[in-house]
Amino acid sequence: MLNKNYYELLSTHFPAWTKLTKTQQQIIIDNATLISIDKNALIQNTQAGCSGVLIIKEGTLRVYTLSEQGKEITLYRLNAGDICILSASCVIKDITFDIYIDTLTKCELIQILPCAFSRVMQENIYLEALTYKLATQRLCTVTWAMQQMIFTSFDRRLAEFLLNESHTINSDTINMTHEQIAKLMGTAREVVTRMLKYFSTEGYVELMRGKVKILNKKALEKL
Repeated sequence: MLNKNYYELLSTHFPAWTKLTKTQQQIIIDNATLISIDKNALIQNTQAGCSGVLIIKEGTLRVYTLSEQGKEITLYRLNAGDICILSASCVIKDITFDIYIDTLTKCELIQILPCAFSRVMQENIYLEALTYKLATQRLCTVTWAMQQMIFTSFDRRLAEFLLNESHTINSDTINMTHEQIAKLMGTAREVVTRMLKYFSTEGYVELMRGKVKILNKKALEKL
């Protein structure tokens, strides 16, 4: 259970918090737990059931699915301040979507039990609207990710990945191994290595141990 010291934390990270009544806020507090999870830990799969709503206080989560062949397909990532709503898909009617969630870094999460979240959502139209808005946004992201996988050439996908990472961290040097990039892009390490070597030969990037440095953003943008 979260103590009252986390009231401010929830009011900061939970967008509909001020729209809840004091009683509803207390229900959430009484059914929320602050948990710390190590890097590379699986926190939800199809066998584990509904984890409830997860609010990321610190760290990064990866949401992914599996192909029929067991291949991991990364759908999106969530960072500090984000809410993982699809982990509570059991409280959202007409949404049946098998997802897996793991930690890319050590994480601190606020976990709200699905029964409590569902109860408050049924009572509060603002929370219900927020829940469906977040679910719709995430499902749109999932659709976009699948379209990228199917219709976009890999060189362009990799270029967009590198550019997006560079923008996110505000640096031209991306501290990721080829294996980590492959995992996030849902492909084989060999495929990533081959394309990065091509990018390096063309002068688009510089390859270092555990790092990729972008040298020519305009060239990557044109792919």
